[in-house]
Amino acid sequence: MKNKRIRLITTAFVVLVVLIVALMLANTLRRPPSIQLPAEALPSEQTGENTSAEEGALTVVAVTPKTVQAAIATLDRPEIYRRQLSVQQFWSGGSGTVETTVTVKSPWTRADRALPDGRVRHTLTDGETTHIWYDRETAVYTAPAGDISADVEQSIPTYEDILALPVERIAAADYQVISDVNCICVETTADDAGYVLRYWVSLDSGLLVAAEKLLGEVTVYRMWQTSEDLSPTIDQEFTLPDGTSVLPDED
Repeated sequence: MKNKRIRLITTAFVVLVVLIVALMLANTLRRPPSIQLPAEALPSEQTGENTSAEEGALTVVAVTPKTVQAAIATLDRPEIYRRQLSVQQFWSGGSGTVETTVTVKSPWTRADRALPDGRVRHTLTDGETTHIWYDRETAVYTAPAGDISADVEQSIPTYEDILALPVERIAAADYQVISDVNCICVETTADDAGYVLRYWVSLDSGLLVAAEKLLGEVTVYRMWQTSEDLSPTIDQEFTLPDGTSVLPDED
């Protein structure tokens, strides 16, 4: 009789432990994660600012052709960085690749492009004035930047142009990893000339790390980032051949 009573007490205790564990697991599963994927929303419904019910938590926007513009609008390029780019262009019967070193200290951008003929083209621009010289020459051509942006000087597309596109011009959008970099990938529909653009924008730096331009199924342009330094030591990159610095004096 005594043993039967002990078995009953033991069984009841085990059942109670199982119920407690089950309740704990249920509460854990119901706890909202710190990274949330909200339901799809139109760009007009996006505020451009990531918020969350939990303070300090990150909300990840579900990237679709309808929401990618709002996601890209939250990204900012760094004020200072240096990186290496490769730009490849294709034509009937051949192709050519240009290597470019880009150094930025906002608002100035320097691009040093190794041209196919062996020369190096140097440009310094702040979006208002552009200085151009070649190799170690001292002669500098200076002119208003006009419509020639820093991106054009680097021979790369301006990914912020995506924000101005009608939503129906965006064919696809997604998160992708390219060369170990987490990116937003965007593909446009064909324009009037038949060209399709693809962009890969880093979620970490806000920089365009790769791009392609296609005509039908044929790639006519490709760029990719080969290295990146978000805290470079700036030396003489913003000095003209005569020793004049374009940067303001820092007192």
